[in-house]
Amino acid sequence: MTAELISIKSLWGMPGPLETQFQRIYKAGYKGIECPLPDGGKRSEFKELLHQYGFVYVAQIFAADIKSFEEQVQEAADFQPLLINSQSAKDSMPFEEQLDFFQRAVDAEKKIGLPVAHETHRGRAMYSPWITGRLLSEIKDLKLTADFSHWVCVCESLLEDHAEWIELAAERTIHVHTRTGHAQGPQVADPRDPVWGKEQDAHLKWWRSIFTRHQREGTDLTFTPEYGPPGYMPTVPFTQDPVSDLWEICLWKKRFIENEWANSLSISADSK
Repeated sequence: MTAELISIKSLWGMPGPLETQFQRIYKAGYKGIECPLPDGGKRSEFKELLHQYGFVYVAQIFAADIKSFEEQVQEAADFQPLLINSQSAKDSMPFEEQLDFFQRAVDAEKKIGLPVAHETHRGRAMYSPWITGRLLSEIKDLKLTADFSHWVCVCESLLEDHAEWIELAAERTIHVHTRTGHAQGPQVADPRDPVWGKEQDAHLKWWRSIFTRHQREGTDLTFTPEYGPPGYMPTVPFTQDPVSDLWEICLWKKRFIENEWANSLSISADSK
């Protein structure tokens, strides 16, 4: 079975009514959207738009404690998402409490019958390669949303000393946020700028290891070219104007990743 790469657009930073956002995303060739669960008054419209445009949905939840996690995954299941992306627990929790959280999170995931990917995110339990690695080693069914831009920022490096944990994370990743970060922040000003070539190459190496595994196993992979608006995006002093066009850099990264996936498929085919 041939693995499929599924492009997802985050609604983060997108202006205008929901229908306008969905229409623009559809015309750009994305296959789905990623966002938090909609407010109660917009839920019917949201479901209708998903159906109208044929989008898959990656539901985002934010859970500092297990009770909140269990409630939100149940709520998310009502939208029939392709998967749930969770920013889970807290970096300040003792490791044993984190371990308990994720063991119970895996149980909740099995009950709802939907894949849950826990995001490697600052401020959360999986803020660093070493803690994430320990959790993955302890809990075999734990799955990830890989956003390596956070680890680059936390470690103030391109993770040269953490190859072991990167490899383990790649093996457990089912969803990717393909944002390029740097040693002093989780988002470069513009990934098209050659000045960030070293950072781009490092992230691409990690993403390729994820691509290779999914292609070898024949399992689909979703990715979101998730760049953020100001204050994630740098701004011009005094005016606070963004230094790049958010829509354009997301679209550029979408095409970049699709091209790299195709190249990886070609290399794999030639090696057989």
